[in-house]
Amino acid sequence: MTPTTKKIMTRYSFIILVMVLLGIAIVFKAGVIMFAERQYWHDVADRFVKEEVPLIPNRGNIISSDGQLMASSLPEYKIYMDFKAGGEKKDTLLMRHLDSICDGLHQIFPDKSKAEFKAHILKGRKKGSRNYLLYPKRISYIQYKEAKQLPVFNLSKYKGGFHEQTFNRRKKPFGSLAMRTLGDMYSDVTLGAKNGLELQYDSILKGKEGVSHRQKVMNKYLNIVDIPPVDGCDIITTIDVGMQDIAEKALLDQLKEINGNVGVAILMEVKTGEVKAIVNMTKGNDGIYREVKNNAVSDMMEPGSTFKTASIMVALEDGYITPDQEVDTKNGVYMMHGRPMKDHNWHRGGYGVIDVTKVLMVSSNIGVSRVIDENYHNQPEKYVDGLYKLGIATPLNLDIPGAAKKPNIRRPTKENWSRTALAWMSIGYETQVPPMNTLAFYNAIANNGVMVKPKFVKAIVKDGKVIEEIPTEVLNPAIASPKTIEQIQTILEKVVSEGLGKKAGSKQFHVSGKTGTAQVSQGKGGYKTGRMQYLVSFCGYFPSEEPKYSCIVAIQKSGLPASGGLMAGSVFSEIAERVYAKHLALDLKEAKDSTAILTPDVKHGNLAAAQYILDEIDIETTGIEKHDEDKPLWGNVTHNHNLNISLTPKEISEKKVPRVIGMGAKDAVYLLESLGLRVHLSGMGKVKTQSIPPGNTLIKGKTIQLRLQ
Repeated sequence: MTPTTKKIMTRYSFIILVMVLLGIAIVFKAGVIMFAERQYWHDVADRFVKEEVPLIPNRGNIISSDGQLMASSLPEYKIYMDFKAGGEKKDTLLMRHLDSICDGLHQIFPDKSKAEFKAHILKGRKKGSRNYLLYPKRISYIQYKEAKQLPVFNLSKYKGGFHEQTFNRRKKPFGSLAMRTLGDMYSDVTLGAKNGLELQYDSILKGKEGVSHRQKVMNKYLNIVDIPPVDGCDIITTIDVGMQDIAEKALLDQLKEINGNVGVAILMEVKTGEVKAIVNMTKGNDGIYREVKNNAVSDMMEPGSTFKTASIMVALEDGYITPDQEVDTKNGVYMMHGRPMKDHNWHRGGYGVIDVTKVLMVSSNIGVSRVIDENYHNQPEKYVDGLYKLGIATPLNLDIPGAAKKPNIRRPTKENWSRTALAWMSIGYETQVPPMNTLAFYNAIANNGVMVKPKFVKAIVKDGKVIEEIPTEVLNPAIASPKTIEQIQTILEKVVSEGLGKKAGSKQFHVSGKTGTAQVSQGKGGYKTGRMQYLVSFCGYFPSEEPKYSCIVAIQKSGLPASGGLMAGSVFSEIAERVYAKHLALDLKEAKDSTAILTPDVKHGNLAAAQYILDEIDIETTGIEKHDEDKPLWGNVTHNHNLNISLTPKEISEKKVPRVIGMGAKDAVYLLESLGLRVHLSGMGKVKTQSIPPGNTLIKGKTIQLRLQ
């Protein structure tokens, strides 16, 4: 081995030795840190990293079918002060600006004076509090931003000490409108929803929580997002704000007038089952009506005479009767297996012999019960089976908490069936049906026998895009034969046009439906315990020829008078007419009668405005070219025999009094005053005479008398 080689080997060995010693040192130090100094370094880490903090997502909105915001989450804040943040420098700054800070707080929160704020802040400063509540109430985002602009408060949390706690509060822009259906949230939104659509769609609306932590880096704390929150989806309801408002006002007015206890109104679109309006009102001890519970879907009530429609349909479907078959209702009182059955007009001698159609038109208890008892007394199972086939007992499985599972229409057994059970069941007693189920049944009649499930939500939306549409669900494609459906449709139209349901009708369109007036059972006490309670109702649809909407109105009240046709029917009529006027009005061109072309009575005056209107309604004009309607063009109008209208312009001299005879008041006044004359009017209609003859020299400021006729 040469001397050079020896030197190289020595150096190599030295390097290897150093590396081995360094490795041993590293391993030793790691061991010390892992075992001997473990707790120390954990404590250091805890000083720089804050444990996981949940990030609350924004809750989704609830939106009406017409695109209006019905429920939304808005931020609210509580504001605090850390008097130890920022050190001596911050404290000096705070005291220097204390008066202006307190004055600013008073301007934002006028319920507390400047002096109160000053005393409150000095108290917190003296304590050296690190989380001192500056104002006791939650404040809005705007108020928070205003407070954040005040001196010292506009610094960062760690320099100035001003900081906030954020809350999400559920707001309803339309107040109590459809409140019980939309649902409520707990005051602490982290607890979730209480009821209504808020609860039913809670998992969709609330989104998913995120996770963050705070870490100190370069003497500054940074919020580190580990898992970002996922905001909730929006839901598009079927509720129409305008229709909801119409239904609520109509029902409330009637409840106040008759001193009702509970009122329900539901409006549903026939083809889709979309619930456009749902109102539930209960009278409180203070006399004010509020939405306390969703009576429309939860109340198991004896439906009364609205149930008679189903009874007659069963007998029609089985072929036992026809609409023109006669029934003897006697003198208004009939002994039904030892119990007296009465019609509402029994004290006036009853209806005598009437056909099945009129039985429903006048809502004869005797007529319906005789039809059913005489055909099904020995086979009550067949009658009840018929009711179930009609779908009136079908569970709706509504997408809303608190809804009744299914109507209570009992089947006959030895234990629960008496000789009179069938007769009284046929007229709506000894059964319990929620208002929504009754409406679904009548809606099926309007829908030519197709029963659809009532629905409250149309779609689920995320970031403005529909991610899921809720389809219309058919519960029963045919509740009865087409013949039976057609027969009952005809009868229900006559109930309104000729029978007891006239108050539910309209002069503008045909309405079909059935009245209902029933005594309300007091449980074990029966029907005669305490003051008599009544359920008055009307259920039907409109327009009769091409039904668009079905509707039920049901009111519970104490004592007489009680009339479904008068009390509930009038509410139905108001809802129907206002909805029809607002949502079903036809376009003018569609309403024109092609066989009879009518021309309007056009006055002399501004031809430009007249031409614009005539063009809009497709009335032909001659005499002038297209003219800007914003600029007056004065002249006369001639109605021609060929159904067009001639417009003849006239030059208006600024020195002569123009002829305004034949003009409307508006045009005449505008023209004369624009020339400098004062105008005095008397009468109504077109200008008949003018006190200053046409062509006279015009003297500005002079008064001209116009007589209208």
